[in-house]
Amino acid sequence: MQAIPTELLSTPITAQVIAAIVAVSIGGMPALAADGRQMGFVVADIAYVLSKDAAETGACPIGRTAGVPELFKATPEGKQRAGESDTDYARRVFQGSAALETAADGQNECQVPELTKPDPHHYTVTGPNVPVNGGIDLDGQVSRAKGRPAPGTCPHDDFATFDGRQGIDNQFFRAVGCMPSYQPGGSSVPWAIEMLTGSWGILITLGGVDDIRNDPDVSVEIHANGDPILLSPNRVALPDATYTVHPDTRFHAHARGRIVDGVLSTGQFDLALPKITNNVHFVRTLKHARIAATLGADGVLEGNLAGYTPVGDMYDFQFALRHGTTESGAPSPPRRASIGRSLGFTCRGIYHALLQQADGDRDPTTGSCTSISTQYHFRAIPAFVVSQK
Repeated sequence: MQAIPTELLSTPITAQVIAAIVAVSIGGMPALAADGRQMGFVVADIAYVLSKDAAETGACPIGRTAGVPELFKATPEGKQRAGESDTDYARRVFQGSAALETAADGQNECQVPELTKPDPHHYTVTGPNVPVNGGIDLDGQVSRAKGRPAPGTCPHDDFATFDGRQGIDNQFFRAVGCMPSYQPGGSSVPWAIEMLTGSWGILITLGGVDDIRNDPDVSVEIHANGDPILLSPNRVALPDATYTVHPDTRFHAHARGRIVDGVLSTGQFDLALPKITNNVHFVRTLKHARIAATLGADGVLEGNLAGYTPVGDMYDFQFALRHGTTESGAPSPPRRASIGRSLGFTCRGIYHALLQQADGDRDPTTGSCTSISTQYHFRAIPAFVVSQK
């Protein structure tokens, strides 16, 4: 076992960093740079940055978005008939909902939303001064729909946080904020369920860390996890476990960052991560991404990951589950029923809402934006990260 350098022993550091140094000395982590230390983390929790309930914030003055079953029930033929059992009525609602999602040529609209028109029953966040639960200013200005947009973006109204920070670009929230499943406690808010079942995970490493409170230049790496997350009996991610990075280099991202008063902020990077839903495999993408997170005295890294998601990608992996693959990489069979029937939206409604609210990667030819600002809140705990070199 190699000796720990004396210059590191003389520097005030956390117990997690000491553990990391010991792990390096016995071959448990990548070698330390000569001029700094490496710290590793595994993401233990992650969710979309949204807001409080729309009824509390006034986000949706026109009303909540209605799903396909609700739209069918509102039609004359969708009313429950005299003497019709609840079971028979539920079956008829399901069939009627399927009919509402079927295009004139017989195709499922969820698979070809490009051929549909917007749904007037899909409402977006239009209430004034609606705050969000954190986030990052991605375009460097407090944007307004009637003002001059930042280069490469489209006009949009930024949000403020509950603590008063301005300029938060979060058009994804504007598109989904009136949907029932995106209210607090809704089933669409977190996306870590499959993560905790061992299907995927996220690893973060900081390299060249000379001072965990203030350091003008650190390297930041974000990887998909190559191992299932180690959980306690209560299904809580355990700290100080050892993980290998995913071997697929598509899921490796690199950035430069700095630490100021314990807050890590990075430059831009493009990120791709695996996403698995009902055994269908997707790639979750984020362009021009950034991290702003606080490094706590307990070694926990907590904050925001934000960037721009291509509209087609967001629609595919989050709403219609189209263009996915099987575990072997073969195309996954198209879904016959949309998840909107259970989560309260129509495919044409959310698809066109994403297009209309898109604010990133402006096409210079068409003038339209092709990606939508997306904000996540994450909490990452100390871990030993091993490269598969």
